[in-house]
Amino acid sequence: MEAVETSAEKSSETPAPPSPVARALTPWLGITLGTIGLLWASGIAVDLGIEIIAEQVMVLVLGISFSIIFLNVPVHPRYTGTLPWFDAIAALIGLGIGLYMFYRYPVLLENVAYMPVEGTTVGVILVVLTTEALRRTAGWGLCAVLLTFFAYSFLADIVPGQLQGRAMAPGTFFSFLGIDTTGILGIPLTIITTVVIIFIFLGQVLLHSGGSEFFTDVAAAIMGRSRGGSAKIAVVASGLFGSISGSAVSNVASTGVITIPLMRQGGYSRPIAGAIEAVASTGGQIMPPIMGAAAFLMAELLEIRYQEVILAAILPALLYYIAVFLQADLEAGKTGIKPVPEDQIPPIVRVLKEGWYFIVPFAVLITALFSWNSPPETAALFGAGSIVVLGTILSYKGKRLNLQILIFCLRKTGEMSVDILVIGATAGMIIGILDATGLSFGLTFLLVQVGEGNLFLLLGLTAVICIILGMGMPTTAIYFLLAVLATPPLVKLGVEPIAAHLFVLYFGLMSMITPPVALAAFTAAKLAETSPMGCAIAACRFGWPAFVVPFLFVIAPNLIMIGEPVDIAIVFVTAIAGIWFASAGLTGYFTMRLNLIQRAGYIFGGLSLLLPSQAFNGAYIVEIAGGVICTTILIMERASKKAAAEAN
Repeated sequence: MEAVETSAEKSSETPAPPSPVARALTPWLGITLGTIGLLWASGIAVDLGIEIIAEQVMVLVLGISFSIIFLNVPVHPRYTGTLPWFDAIAALIGLGIGLYMFYRYPVLLENVAYMPVEGTTVGVILVVLTTEALRRTAGWGLCAVLLTFFAYSFLADIVPGQLQGRAMAPGTFFSFLGIDTTGILGIPLTIITTVVIIFIFLGQVLLHSGGSEFFTDVAAAIMGRSRGGSAKIAVVASGLFGSISGSAVSNVASTGVITIPLMRQGGYSRPIAGAIEAVASTGGQIMPPIMGAAAFLMAELLEIRYQEVILAAILPALLYYIAVFLQADLEAGKTGIKPVPEDQIPPIVRVLKEGWYFIVPFAVLITALFSWNSPPETAALFGAGSIVVLGTILSYKGKRLNLQILIFCLRKTGEMSVDILVIGATAGMIIGILDATGLSFGLTFLLVQVGEGNLFLLLGLTAVICIILGMGMPTTAIYFLLAVLATPPLVKLGVEPIAAHLFVLYFGLMSMITPPVALAAFTAAKLAETSPMGCAIAACRFGWPAFVVPFLFVIAPNLIMIGEPVDIAIVFVTAIAGIWFASAGLTGYFTMRLNLIQRAGYIFGGLSLLLPSQAFNGAYIVEIAGGVICTTILIMERASKKAAAEAN
């Protein structure tokens, strides 16, 4: 397995084990966790008549996650390279509580009221281990949020005003969070255990069979010959691979090592190259059919089919990537960036001939979801099975799957799942506290009062809160937290539920490129060897539509496939035109360099075109005016360009 590990570690975000003990145990714990996740997603236990409930599996994989985290992530950086006795004990307790609860949970669930000591004890262990594991993996930001909810649960009855709630006694608090199905073992952890792990495995198999190279080669073959082709390759490749990677930061790290040097070689500045990669990688989390893990969680929280989430998300995601693509093209025109050198562009026929089979898992996934009406985990299992079979028979650039690599994929699936499993357990605790104390009602009532007279005020406030709360958090954590805290007030004021959820997802993700804590932009800046803050500011310019489009689909649900087909098509086409003209104004180039008045006209006219006609009475007049302004400037610009060419 060592030879495989050496070659694969380059594309993995999992750090090297810090001690010999961790180095020996982590692979086996990872393989075990990944195997359990795959077997549970397959439903084989039900088929064989084995009586296991979901919570038993959830607490077992959580216990294994504790063990992996405490073995590999030290309590303090000064312990890196060693395994302190207290971390060894914590890892052992974590694994032990997982095994114990796997065996005892059915009894405890039915009789917890008659076993207060046992219920409180296991609850204390699970809550403490989850909190510390969260601190080590996600940092103090999310941990501080969780501790604030803990404090509220004990002091809710003395909180003044509308946020006053029902306080919880310590014994009730720990047994409730540890055992109840609305606590640690709630919906978030259920979705991650049942669905997300199998999708992580699908991504790992695609990665280690050469899928990322195939997507990059396809993008190069299609886009390489146009101006700014290097940036367009980055946009397409990062969008394709980002949808399955589950993490904006890991997507930057995996595709950015190829695309950022390619953009630099093509002529893009360091901040711009890093910004394009950061924005494109962040967008992968909103791009169907997989959308990281958010789509599955959204479907569960909204109690709708996963397919409905995909359909609602497709047009906003396309607008996002069209905007990045257009801005990369305009930037190339402005700075005179040429196409990629011909010798670096692979022939499309050869690429498709050698790697056609990487399209199969996506085709199988979509067919299973929409034609066979399979649940997401079953569809992902079919998709993973197809690439396992084809990747074992065929190879791309010398990469072929074998038993050794598949075992390694299982291991990486387990290791990469631990962070998200802990975040799921954390989200379960927050949801449980909100319900048990009544805080969810108080927060909703308070925010509804703020936005009672002005929905846009509430949307703006929610957007700011989402960006602030999302700073430094992984994608799944951002969505979990915001879906619980920020969407109920929007729905209460009449916003379409799925629009409200997509709204908070978009603005939570924008924290990945928004200063001061722009993780995706800072990662890209490191690869581009440029200023992190300069890269983040450039990323905000390239990602500007993501700050506008969520407001559009809230006020005009046509953009999320709600309405008549003709209305949906009109809104989408005018939005593309608006983004194009506004981006030209921001870049300072359309068919030629623009003066200040032309830039201002394009920005104003483009934003006017973006405004849906359903926004308010007479909005279509603003939209038409925007179109007239942009068309007039374009005609004058082309005339000036023609006159300049004739003069020369």
